[in-house]
Order: sequence, then C-alpha cells, then structure tokens
Amino acid sequence: MILKRNFNPLKVVQYVQTEMITATLISVVVYALHKYNLFQITLPFTISGILGSALAIFIAFRNNSSYSRWWEAKTLWASIINNSRIFARQIIANADNAIAIGKSTPEKVSAYKKEMVYRQITFAHTLRLHLRKQTDIDEFKHLLLEDEFSKLKSKINPPNILLLQQGVRVKEGIKDEILGAFDNISIEPTLAGFNNFQGACERIKNTPLLRQYDYYTRVFLYVFTVMLPFSLIGDFTKLGIDFMMIPISIIVTFVFASIGKVGEVNEDRFENKITDIPMTAMCNTIERDLKEMLGEAELPTKLEPEKGFLF
Repeated sequence: MILKRNFNPLKVVQYVQTEMITATLISVVVYALHKYNLFQITLPFTISGILGSALAIFIAFRNNSSYSRWWEAKTLWASIINNSRIFARQIIANADNAIAIGKSTPEKVSAYKKEMVYRQITFAHTLRLHLRKQTDIDEFKHLLLEDEFSKLKSKINPPNILLLQQGVRVKEGIKDEILGAFDNISIEPTLAGFNNFQGACERIKNTPLLRQYDYYTRVFLYVFTVMLPFSLIGDFTKLGIDFMMIPISIIVTFVFASIGKVGEVNEDRFENKITDIPMTAMCNTIERDLKEMLGEAELPTKLEPEKGFLF
C-alpha cells in the first residue's frame, strides 16, 4: 500500500511509457508532415473534445469501480483483524473460566489456549499466502504442531482446513470441559465470519473488473492519442508556434494515461505489489495482538513502512 504523498516522476512515467512513446512518435510525425508540406490535414478540436469526454467517462467509471473493490478488500481484512481479537478473547476468557470453577487444570488450559490462538494466527498468514498464490508456508511452522503442519502442506486450501480444525477443536474443548457447554453458541458465529471473509476475498481475487471497460478504455485512449495532434496542429500553426503541438499532445496524453493507470493498478488487491492490500502488515498486527493477549512478552517486531510503502 502506498503511504507517501509524493511520487517519483520517473516511476510514474514508467507506468505509462507505452502511451508516452506512442504519443511522442505520432506528434513528431504529424509535425514533420505539416512542416515539410507532405501531408497537411487538420481536424476540428471538437472531435478530440468529444472523444476525450467519452474517454473521461470510461476512466472515471473504471477508477470508481476499482477503488470500491480495493476498499472492500481492505475492509474485509480489517474485519479479519477485529474478529481474530474477538475469537482469541472468547477462547482465553472461556478457557480461564474452566480453571476458576475447577473443571480443568492450568496446564491443559494453557496448552489449549496457545494451540487455538496460534492456529488463528496461522489462518491469517495462510490466507495471505493463499490470496497471493505463494506456497512458502515454512515461515509460520513454529505456530503449529509438527503433525498438523505436515498435513497442512499438502492441502489445496490451507486457511479453510485451519478453520475446520478450529471448529473440531472447539467441540473437543467442550467435551474436555475446557470450554463451557454453551460456549460454542458464541464462538461458532465468529468462525463462520472467517469463512465469509475468506470467501469474499477469493471472490475479489478471482473476479476481475469487466474486461469490456478495460478494453474500451485502452482503445479510446489510443484513438484519442492518434487524433489529438491532428486537432492541435491547425490552431498552433495559426499562432505561429506549431512546434508546441508536440509537448502539448504529450502532456495531455500523459494526464489521461496516468489517470487511467490508477484504475488499472488498483485492481491488484492481492498481488504483493506496492498497490496491494498490506496483508503482511495486517498479519503482523494479528500475531502481535493475539500473542499479547496470551500474555507473551516476546512479540514480533512491528512492521513499518519502507520508503513510503507498506506491504
């Protein structure tokens, strides 16, 4: 996620370099043709104005849709953080109550709380890797029992398997009287919420913005880029500064291309890019908060932005 307010102009140009090269070549060619009386044709600026208006509508719609999907993804992960805290509180408070009423021993309760909370932390990490299509799960090997971790490595959808195991262990906790007989009534909706959050993230990941809007936005942009120099050359020639048509065409194309690129890159919510949802930092928050709720003193270092980017 981008946090810095000012961007490197060279980096911005790299995002739209194809459009800029196209605009430069066409502008130079049109200028040369008119300068040496090889092919003199001018178009009314009204044509480019109308086309630019249509292009602006497509770009605005695409940008709004892309941002809405990006914000939904961010909201889903904020809900995962909040519900992870709720789940940890439910497990810890209910399990500690078993000690208070003499239903279980401190050793069994402590092991159960650590297992459940660590598995919840692992769920967040595996969901992050699952959405980014990454497979290196060794980074959270220390959070699971060795046997469970070995089985998890062969699963197609690890976060879903972890939620299943959480549900099974809740039932077993009730059977062992670590949890109360009715604790599942409050815990199960929290677990169901994680399933819903994961499903919504997968929907966003696997369903791109309508390709028609992407295609026609690119087509209109290139048509606009080609026609703009022909619309500008006549007016600038009358003013006696026909050479200014080249930089003006490039600048106008740069503006439209840059705004269009904003909507394109905002479609990348879970791709581990600088425009990505900062899932690594969010998982770090979950791990720090839940381990602190367990009373642990050694917490992971809080992830901070690097050069204005948070991953």
